[in-house]
Amino acid sequence: MRKKLLSLGLALLALAGCADLQINLRDMPKAGPPTEAEIIAGLKEALTLGARKGAEKLAARDGYYGDPLVRIPLPDEARVIADNIGRVPGGKKLLEDLIVSINRAAEDAAREAAPVFAASIQKMTVSDGLGILHGPDDAATSYLRKTTHDGLYSLYRPKIAASTDKKLVAGVSARETWVSLTGKWNTLAGSAAGRIAGFSPVNTDLDDFLTRKALDGIYLKLAGEELKIRKEISARVTPLLRKVFALLDGKRG
Repeated sequence: MRKKLLSLGLALLALAGCADLQINLRDMPKAGPPTEAEIIAGLKEALTLGARKGAEKLAARDGYYGDPLVRIPLPDEARVIADNIGRVPGGKKLLEDLIVSINRAAEDAAREAAPVFAASIQKMTVSDGLGILHGPDDAATSYLRKTTHDGLYSLYRPKIAASTDKKLVAGVSARETWVSLTGKWNTLAGSAAGRIAGFSPVNTDLDDFLTRKALDGIYLKLAGEELKIRKEISARVTPLLRKVFALLDGKRG
């Protein structure tokens, strides 16, 4: 009797194991070349992963400020201030506070970028996917720049504006620092000495400048993540990614 019960128990365990195996096999990509559906699913997975990682890197403290590739400088129109900052009372400190705070504002806004990318990724067509897979190394990033830039700008700018109004550096917001710095500069530029020196007032739209630079930084980081997935097998963290992008390994070989 005991032997029969033991045999029955082993049989049930075997059946349970087979059921689990069947479920796992259904979750795995099928053998052979990827189908069009798998290619699209894999590319959506890659884009989602890249967008999330890129946004997370920039959203971290010093994600912008600590990275010279994406660190946001003064607007071009205001470079004359940096070149002549010693002429403005307290100018050097205002300048550094401003650069820190606008980068902190961009880091703050980057936390909201991933959902905007996700909405675009879900709309990808088969034609889009095949073009991305067989396109240049930044084809996915170019696709997202084309499909998300306007919408991302529209959604991002209010967040940037809210961030530049936050008290960040020594209890002072980026906007207050910008207004103070440009106000002092414009007073100097409008003075007799400033006119003789040929100085011009600065009237840059800080939120527009910051939004565009912040988006440039996101796309740059996304391009880096895309390149890793295309070139490095270790970056393909799911079976589907490995299967789809193995097509590119064969091309390079």
